[in-house]
Amino acid sequence: MFNRNRCLRQLAAATSITLVAGCGVLSSGSSGDKGPIVVGTTSAPSTLDPAASWDGSWELFRNIYQTLLSYPNGAVTPQPDAAKNCEFTDRSNRAYRCVLRPDMKFSDGDTLDARAVKHSIDRIKKIGVRGGPAGLLGSLDRVQVLGDRELVFHLNKPDATFPFVLATPAMSIVDPDDYPADALRTDDKVFGSGPYTLQSYEEGKKAELVRNDHYDGFAQRKNDAVTIRYFPDSAQMVEALRKKKIDVTYRGLAASDIVELQGRDSQKGIQLLEGAGTEISYLVFNPKDPWAGKLAVRKAIAQLVDRPAIVHKVYKDTVDPLYSMVPAGLIGHSAGFFDDYGDPSSSKARKILLEAGIKEPVPLTLWYTTDRYGSETAPEFRELKSQLEGSGLFRVTLKSRPWKTYEAGYRKGEYPVFGRGWFPDFPDAENFIAPFVGDQNALGTPYQAPRITNSLLPESRRQSNRGAVVKEFEEAQQILVDDARLLPLWQGKQYVAASEEISGGERALDPSTIMAMWELHRKTSW
Repeated sequence: MFNRNRCLRQLAAATSITLVAGCGVLSSGSSGDKGPIVVGTTSAPSTLDPAASWDGSWELFRNIYQTLLSYPNGAVTPQPDAAKNCEFTDRSNRAYRCVLRPDMKFSDGDTLDARAVKHSIDRIKKIGVRGGPAGLLGSLDRVQVLGDRELVFHLNKPDATFPFVLATPAMSIVDPDDYPADALRTDDKVFGSGPYTLQSYEEGKKAELVRNDHYDGFAQRKNDAVTIRYFPDSAQMVEALRKKKIDVTYRGLAASDIVELQGRDSQKGIQLLEGAGTEISYLVFNPKDPWAGKLAVRKAIAQLVDRPAIVHKVYKDTVDPLYSMVPAGLIGHSAGFFDDYGDPSSSKARKILLEAGIKEPVPLTLWYTTDRYGSETAPEFRELKSQLEGSGLFRVTLKSRPWKTYEAGYRKGEYPVFGRGWFPDFPDAENFIAPFVGDQNALGTPYQAPRITNSLLPESRRQSNRGAVVKEFEEAQQILVDDARLLPLWQGKQYVAASEEISGGERALDPSTIMAMWELHRKTSW
């Protein structure tokens, strides 16, 4: 894709990420005395309270809060962070014991002990935010504290993926003195124990992070401070990079900007790092809507959507077509939507509708968010409207909202069809199936799939060897295809653009594609 010489570096991760950058990117150094490293993104947090978030807010959480387990650079499975060690204590994977590091503290000096961990996990379930992270704790029965540093998670069923859950930023440890057991914090303060302290925060504008002197974990910080700036779109973010107002961009680079960065900017002091990713984009159908609730309507849309056209025309081939909710590169991936529907066909879609007694064009409203998934979202939905209306089978209205109100709307069930993106909690096929099914899921739209929730997922969770549960994952994906409640569109790649002065970008992405800000630093020499 590039028209310049490059160096390659392999990053050992479950998604086999390969990052491409200028050869100087691997130089060592420190942040020096040039002030904080400034990172730009179009993905602003929706909340600062971990008990409320199952979304891109985790980007910030990973850097200011701490979890029992996490992903040191190169790790493909969770490793101890706030914990000194963790392990299952039984063969059935139903009792998981963790021992904390000694003398742990929060950023304000308060003691971080086993009771604080229990408080942090318990409040997620007690508050139970709709569409929030409580859905990750379906296998957790209770948390038992055994002294100041030891606790045991008792599960209500075998769950080999529970360590992965504990490694998600949703399970961030918070100070019991500052976070109520039954209510969310709504201010802009954070009391965590992560590598950084949140010094100041302006919603939608910036977050200023400084080194947490009380931190004790695996992260080896290569800078003293990071400022994250939030941009409304890719164009403004890239312009800020060119003018050296920011040092790094991550999340939300538009396809046109990526293409430009690969070309004229590659020799102008900007490096572009590219890698395979597991971000996915998909449509959600509301079963309570009079039209989207009809299986024939959903199947007709599945038959019409032209993914390669979206990928090429809108995203300039910076993403790949996706025919399953489980992305390519993960164990258990299948391509069920392609197998069942093949290439887009108006005649096949018309037949589906006619057999269901639907003879007139279907009126449908498609919703998308204006400020969450990048600048191509609006053009993508215009392309979807064109494809559906081009068949003569649909009359489509497009509507949009900023993320804050958009999220509230889909949780209330206001949208017939709406677009969502998904960044994995952990690199396992389960994490592209389980979050979307059941009464309490990440969509805020209940999806009853008893064969998946009662049989296939429980069977898969008994196996620590994930390669042994491919059949379960394949069957679950086929159920998702048959129901067509979720329609996968594309799978993303990872792009990080940075000033040539910045190093560490190739090490800054964990298997969940969350940026570890502590890996970034300024080069001392070339």
